[in-house]
Amino acid sequence: MLYDAYEFQRSMLAGASAMATFSAGLLQNPANPWAYLGGGSVVASALEVFAHAAAPRGKPAFGLTHTVIEGVEVPIHEEIVLQKPFGQLKRFRREGVEGGPRLLIVAPMSGHFATLLRGTVERMLPVADVYITDWRDAKLVPLWEGRFDLDDYIDYLIAFLEAIGPDAGGRGANMLAVCQPSVPCYAATALMCADGNPCRPRTLTMMGGPIDTREAPTAVNTLATERPHAWFEQNAIATVPMTYPGAGRKVYPGFLQLAGFMSMNLGNHMMSHWEMFKHLVQGDGEGAASTKAFYEEYRSVCDMTAEFYLQTVDLVFQTHALPRGEMTHRGRRVDPGAITDVGLLAIEGERDDISGLGQTKAALTLATALAEDKKRYLMVEGAGHYGIFNGSKWRNRVAPVVEEWMAANAG
Repeated sequence: MLYDAYEFQRSMLAGASAMATFSAGLLQNPANPWAYLGGGSVVASALEVFAHAAAPRGKPAFGLTHTVIEGVEVPIHEEIVLQKPFGQLKRFRREGVEGGPRLLIVAPMSGHFATLLRGTVERMLPVADVYITDWRDAKLVPLWEGRFDLDDYIDYLIAFLEAIGPDAGGRGANMLAVCQPSVPCYAATALMCADGNPCRPRTLTMMGGPIDTREAPTAVNTLATERPHAWFEQNAIATVPMTYPGAGRKVYPGFLQLAGFMSMNLGNHMMSHWEMFKHLVQGDGEGAASTKAFYEEYRSVCDMTAEFYLQTVDLVFQTHALPRGEMTHRGRRVDPGAITDVGLLAIEGERDDISGLGQTKAALTLATALAEDKKRYLMVEGAGHYGIFNGSKWRNRVAPVVEEWMAANAG
């Protein structure tokens, strides 16, 4: 019923958004005499803000058509390297450019599409052959495709690394995990190291990841620990309606995830829309466009399977299975001590309100058999959660460290 109610509301808002867009355009039309009244621009701006907030959204495009390497513009072509039911491995091939470090960026399966990392990809394109995990919206995956849980996520990561393959030196690609996938990426690395898999990552960079959520718990961590597992099953899980290919699948809906994130910083989001409104009233289309662009991406959400969500809540946030040495993959213990030759880089934001300080750094301590010169830690002063992988702090202070770490472990 929850999902059906949301779909009904969404369809109603879609019509209201279209009407508001039409009305705003009418009030701004130079041929309309009402457009010249004092309040015309104010009403039109208010309608435009409402229309943008209420408009339905699908999966955005990456839209990365070129990059600049040593002053030369190089075309970019998106390629699908490996396609699986719940996600695909995408490559951003740089036309005419061969060699350089290969980098697998692992996007979070947490309500947003992989395009949330567009800025992450864009910054690394001049220096690396970039791949990304492009996860699929669970409501679009038919039931006959089966389940997808944390074990499957780890299997996908191993399969993606094997699809990229070892380089000429017999070593795998670099891997960069943004937020939530730090745990499965770390587990996949430990398992591949234990197996001596030649495609194991050369380096693993973890950014704002919940490796050990007992360190500096945030509001997100507190929510997960103060309620029993059954509460999440009853209140966070819904059934996909008949209007989608994945009808009947149990999911954690993206709209619930978005509502949670919006409520955490509701004041900031309200101020952003107020600023957008003022820019529109003043005729500052460029200022309003930047806010619109952010929310176009931020409000584009997708569902994740119920089994993946519930298993993550249980193992990562409630029982802390990985740092306690109790995490298993298909019955096999995940042993961080098996990591002996992968360069680990842990990055945290000073003001991260999702993954607190120390949660990602714990990955370095758990890797007891890894030499200290294979470990590095970076705390980004003044950065929040999104600032460590997007925006100016990412481009100017974080990405250079990632580049240096890949180069230092290239041999």
